[in-house]
Amino acid sequence: MDLKEIILQAWNDSALLSDKRYTDAVHGVMEELDKGRLRVASPAENGWQMNEWIKQAILLYFAIQQMETYSLPPFEFYDKMKLKSNYKELGVRAVPHAVARYGAYLAKNVVLMPSYVNIGAYVDEGTMVDTWATVGSCAQIGKLVHLSGGVGIGGVLEPLQASPVIIEDGCFIGSRCIVVEGVRIEKEAVLGANVVLT
Repeated sequence: MDLKEIILQAWNDSALLSDKRYTDAVHGVMEELDKGRLRVASPAENGWQMNEWIKQAILLYFAIQQMETYSLPPFEFYDKMKLKSNYKELGVRAVPHAVARYGAYLAKNVVLMPSYVNIGAYVDEGTMVDTWATVGSCAQIGKLVHLSGGVGIGGVLEPLQASPVIIEDGCFIGSRCIVVEGVRIEKEAVLGANVVLT
């Protein structure tokens, strides 16, 4: 049985999560997401292919993770999700107060100013996530994209059939733009400041 089949079985019968084979599969999907080898949405010949089963795996991951306290004095956090690490090895520049969750993929030469990248997101090479910008769950951000200060890229885990926001290669998203509800911005588009697309 492949990962997808195991996830679908666990999704349809949560009692299976007491079996290590199923929890290992959930953790395996998360590792593949974190490394960019799996994606919630993938470019295809006729647009984009949605991989709903990967969103199911993320939701199962939330279900099996235990709450933990994380301390970085004087700050304290209490959550189920660990944060991304090894930025140097990844070739990612992350300035203080940039936060990316484990399960989000950051490609080489991504720059994170004080910003937030949520689980399941995919941020491709050379992209800048500027100050106070947020990249929501499962959002797909292309190569050489500039997300200006305060940009909000919506996330979606539920409903499962909902498409994530997709920002294709070379886009410039102006300051304080909001892009949500499965909007797709095609290659090299420019959005002026304060545009809202929903």
